Amino acid sequence: MSGVLIAPSVLAADLGHLADEVRSIDRAGADWIHVDVMDGRFVPEISFGPGMVRAIRKATEKPLNVHLMIVEPERSLAAYVDAGADHLLVQAEPGSTVHLHRVLSRIRELGKRPGVVIDPATPIAWIEHVLHLVDIVMVMTVNPGFGGQKFLPEMLPKIAALRALCAGRGLHPHIEVDGGQDVDTARAVVAAGADVIVAGTAIFGSADREQAIADIRSAAA
Repeated sequence: MSGVLIAPSVLAADLGHLADEVRSIDRAGADWIHVDVMDGRFVPEISFGPGMVRAIRKATEKPLNVHLMIVEPERSLAAYVDAGADHLLVQAEPGSTVHLHRVLSRIRELGKRPGVVIDPATPIAWIEHVLHLVDIVMVMTVNPGFGGQKFLPEMLPKIAALRALCAGRGLHPHIEVDGGQDVDTARAVVAAGADVIVAGTAIFGSADREQAIADIRSAAA
């Protein structure tokens, strides 16, 4: 795959000015807009719902990369599709859904791009039999739902093993990474096989967001 995509995470935005924040990163060169949905059950925090996704959709035409950190995502897929999500990423762990194959298939049936997510302790083997169903695999490089964590370098061999497994099967999903991403981690994760970088504070915390995105992209290259 050519080129690295940058997906700023709106979880790090000033939510009191959400539309302006989204427009800001759109103009700054974001490729995708990453939206973390948390339900207070699969992870401790509660964040966005379909209403917030709908508001973000009105502020940008960039693809909305929506990560469902929720229990029973199968009950909510249609609501997020109606809200304007372009990609729906669901957790592989049975604490989220025991119907992973069905959920991913359903996302495709709804006309959206399916993705599967694995947490740091989750082995690649858990998604081995659904790789053919997805356009995106996201490797969490921190534990989801807890703020202020640092990048886990032990995820690099996992990213590399995932890319090798996909290539060996003739599959070429985007491999997305999320957690502690900045200019210091970008080169390593891309060298391992990632081609989409989610970054929150590294972009929204910068006074010059266009430069922040450009710096991450440059470091990745």
